[in-house]
Amino acid sequence: MMYKIKQLIKKLLPKWILHLYHWKLGVLANLIYGFPSNKLVVIGVTGTNGKTSTVEMIARLIEASGFKVGFTSTVKIKIAEQEFLNKSKMTMQGRFALQKFLKQMVKAGCKFAVVETSSQGLEQFRHIGINYDIAVFTNLTPEHVEAHGGFENYKKAKGRLFEHLTKKSRKTLWDRTWEKTAIVNLADEHAGYYLDFPAEKKYGFALGQVYDRAFLNKVDFAFISSKSALTLQGGEFEFDGQDYQISLLGEFNIKNALAALTVAKILHLDLEKVKNALANMPVIPGRMELINEGQDFTVLVDYAPEPASFEQLYKTIKLLPHNKIIHVFGSCGGGRDVARRPILGRMAGEWADYCIVTNEDPYDDDPQEIIDQVAAGCVEKGKIENQNLFKILNRREALKKAMSLANAGDLVVMTGKGAEQAIMLANGTREEWDEREEARKALGIVLNNK
Repeated sequence: MMYKIKQLIKKLLPKWILHLYHWKLGVLANLIYGFPSNKLVVIGVTGTNGKTSTVEMIARLIEASGFKVGFTSTVKIKIAEQEFLNKSKMTMQGRFALQKFLKQMVKAGCKFAVVETSSQGLEQFRHIGINYDIAVFTNLTPEHVEAHGGFENYKKAKGRLFEHLTKKSRKTLWDRTWEKTAIVNLADEHAGYYLDFPAEKKYGFALGQVYDRAFLNKVDFAFISSKSALTLQGGEFEFDGQDYQISLLGEFNIKNALAALTVAKILHLDLEKVKNALANMPVIPGRMELINEGQDFTVLVDYAPEPASFEQLYKTIKLLPHNKIIHVFGSCGGGRDVARRPILGRMAGEWADYCIVTNEDPYDDDPQEIIDQVAAGCVEKGKIENQNLFKILNRREALKKAMSLANAGDLVVMTGKGAEQAIMLANGTREEWDEREEARKALGIVLNNK
């Protein structure tokens, strides 16, 4: 009942009243917790894809250099030595939770905090009172477009981080004055928009030579990596004249590493320790995470919820030895990008041998309707229902179906959930869920029956 009342209030109230309400909550949260971000060097990471991985990379590089660090991301919360999965189903924590975590970081002796900063979080003023020192932009592709009322609004929402950056006073901490710094992916066509916001220092990074040279005039320095290669163990690339290795799969992780290394240079971290940390980076939960229960085929869990990340995923898995590709996926509800549903279906329908379309996060939408819309895209690419296309509402059953179809040397990939800890259902209810654990259970059942 309370959920329905809240949804009704959101529809009835003018947007300016809701914005004022969110803003006041942000101010109140800071007053209660004592503006903890003033006692930390705060790095905000925004963009469409790669935010979570970039946040974790930055934090790991800082930690490897001998400093205590905290971070908040879609996947995890870290407060110095304490680390736990994010169960809130929110990329950017709510105003009170976020301020509470920042205060706990201060108490734990952290010097640095890395905050995954989402467009919806920025729209709801969860950033109010946070004194960011460095703002990082990864990339921008269409996502949450309908929720924001158009792509331009989505782009501008991300821009609020950069607009906010210089509105707070610079800090003097740890015998250093921290200049307000913007770091932007120059290879993204929207880089110029984010570089046009004021900052005391501006840095760019890019993988390869495909970027608008005009962006170079907007930065103090650019780190352009002209050499990279993908391997079965991760990747190799060049940064600022030195060769690096990364233990995470995918070209997108090399791009994320460039962002993290740019932060490392600005922070004056020990580059030898940084290099070693990148080469031994632990798997980020639910991001290109392999599940191995002794089966003779490969099982991979990845987040990849939208077309751009789908494309990067398939670019990566082509490198993995495999026979058939069996893809379990769906699309979310809740007013989130209805238009992308058949697009995801067409992409998987073209690249995978078997498509299993299932429930993801329907919220108040009809989950079967979402599945049908996604599956229609698969059909456009020649998939035939009950032959190489299966529509299975129950996600557990979908995982079991995928495992049962797999033979030696095949690749089962599951996307849309990653390490999220719930499936969001109607009326604000949720089903506890961990895709990695459910994959292990499905594997166990199928292997026992084979």
